[in-house]
Amino acid sequence: MIPLDFTPVSTLMTISRRLAEYGWLPATSGNLSLKAPDTSVWITRSGADKQVLAAEDILHMSPSGMILAGQGKPSFETAIHLAIYQVTDATAVFHVHTVANNLIARYGTHGTVTLGPHEMVKALDHWEETAQLHLPVLPNLLDMDQLARRIVDRLDPKVPGILLENHGIYVFGRSPALALRYLEAWEFLFRWTLESRLHDALDRLLLLNNRI
Repeated sequence: MIPLDFTPVSTLMTISRRLAEYGWLPATSGNLSLKAPDTSVWITRSGADKQVLAAEDILHMSPSGMILAGQGKPSFETAIHLAIYQVTDATAVFHVHTVANNLIARYGTHGTVTLGPHEMVKALDHWEETAQLHLPVLPNLLDMDQLARRIVDRLDPKVPGILLENHGIYVFGRSPALALRYLEAWEFLFRWTLESRLHDALDRLLLLNNRI
């Protein structure tokens, strides 16, 4: 549980360590940010080890990307965080690289991956009994400004996330706690979907062998 009186810096440090313990921020990958009430943004710097994230690993930036406080190189993907804040009511954006979210992106058809129905979909604020979510999938680009524009074009406020092929997921929420809940729900659904596909394939193989 994230206390309401946490500062942006301590909140990012707490969440970073939690996600790193899950193994979702390997090899200094990923980036996390929070938007303050004055619309400025606090974001992890490039190359920071998220397992031991310290206050000096976090930059305070203006909505346009100017560094207001802190030292170090801004994350290469800062433009994406800023773009998401500009077009949503999010106050938190988390980006992680996992094996599951990289694999699930392979199953995208027509630029989306369909997930559900499953009980965990409720954690993403969809309560219909047979709800399915269509998560956008985009090719990864080196041009961050172009990629940010493409992400903005595909964002759906009712689907708080977007996948990049061979890269990872961006998740956004109206609070840090909500964004964290969404991220955990997405990653559960990815693993469940992948393992379900594997079990289905094994069942078909066993059935075929029994017929031979």
